[in-house]
Parts: sequence; structure tokens; C-alpha cells
Amino acid sequence: MLHTATAIAGYRLGGRDGELGRVKGFYFDDRSWEIRYLVANTRNWLTGITVLIAPHALMSVSRSERLVSVDLTREQIERSPALSGQAPVSEQFKAAPFGTYGSPIRGFVERDGSVRTPGKGHDPHLRSTDHVRGYHLQATDGEIGHVDDFIIDDATWAIRYLVIATHNWRPGKRVLIAPAWIERVSWSKKKVFVGLTSQAIQQSPEYTAASLPTREYETGLHGHYDRPGYWVDAAAEKPDAGGNVPPKSGAEPGR
Repeated sequence: MLHTATAIAGYRLGGRDGELGRVKGFYFDDRSWEIRYLVANTRNWLTGITVLIAPHALMSVSRSERLVSVDLTREQIERSPALSGQAPVSEQFKAAPFGTYGSPIRGFVERDGSVRTPGKGHDPHLRSTDHVRGYHLQATDGEIGHVDDFIIDDATWAIRYLVIATHNWRPGKRVLIAPAWIERVSWSKKKVFVGLTSQAIQQSPEYTAASLPTREYETGLHGHYDRPGYWVDAAAEKPDAGGNVPPKSGAEPGR
């Protein structure tokens, strides 16, 4: 099921033995555009503590209950490392074992409650959805809009689309851009570059916050840009009856 990042932010976190807190945001890998950690705020019972939870510990998301079910206990969360909510994770890694704002950074809680420590290294590819929101979108012929939100697939915890607000055009509207269509991101200039024209983006199917995209909408969107859908790639990677995965287009068998 698809969800917007801003909608999930604020959802309750339900653990195996009670409520754990609320969703605060997400960190994603800027190479794969997959969610690496859910940021959890536990202020209702662990004052001032924010922790990161890996996606494989997330069991389900209920939109009606505004609830994310987590395969963790309160004890596991309580003994997990704290995280400063101020600095980017990559910068906090550099300052380990203490973050820029004084919060101890000892690692991340995994599904089994174990803690993975960053050691001396840091991961510069971790990005906050909150931080990237507001980045400008650069088409081949000029700037058009900014990143307004993210649409996340809770089956794979991949970011399927960036929601782009084209309010600097008249009439402005919201449109969707898939991560696969992004050529590069300038993190220093806070700008996302795509190999698409402003006209193509402006004429793409409009996205409204009233409802999340259906498969019919997604098919029309990908057809507009003449790009294959992510569900096509997923189907192609499924193993056959003999357990063999078909080679990707252009790849030689056995490579």
C-alpha cells in the first residue's frame, strides 16, 4: 500500500507489549531511494529520546487506525541508542560517540533488539525526508517546483514517488516524479535534476492529496513519460517454477 511520508509522520507506534511512541520521520538511502530507518519519538514514556527503527522491524501500517505495528518491545526500545534530532545522521556519525547536540550515538536498533554501531565510519548516503522536502526540481529547460512530499510503499519501504509542487507555474499543481527518472541531486544546492522538460512535467497527470495514486493512475503517469512501471521490473524479477530469476533486459544469462 502507498502512503505519503507526511501522513505517516504522527502515526502511533504499536509494539509487542504496548505503545512505543509516534513516527517522526524517515531516513532513506540516496542511491536506492529505499527507507533505511523510521525515526521514532518516544517522548510519552522516554522523555527526550529519539531512536531509529529498521524497516524489517515494521510489521504493518493501518491508515484507519493511524498506527504502525512494530515487532519490538518497550524494553528493546528503551535500551536502544538515542539520536539527536537536530543534525543529519551522516554528520552525527562523524561526531560519534556523541552527536553535535550532545545526544549519544551508539548505533541503531534492529528487529532482534541488537544494536549496530557505526564505529569510525559514517554513511553519507543517509538523507532525511524532512531535510529534502523543499528541494527545487530542475528540468532540462529550467526550474519547475519543489519537493513537497514522498510516497512510500509499505510492502518494500521504497520511495515510489516524489511529490512535486509546481506553484511557480500558473496554474500550479502537484505532480509525481519517480526516483528512477532523477539524473542527479545536488545536496549542496538543494536541487533535484531530472531529464524531463518543464512542459512534460506540467502536462503530466495531476496528483491530488485527496487520494493516493491507483494503479490506473500510475500506468497513465508512466505512459506519459514513456517509462516502465516499477511493478513491471518487480514482476520480471520473480523466480519461475524452477526457482530461476529471468535475466534483466540486455543482460546475458549467467552474468
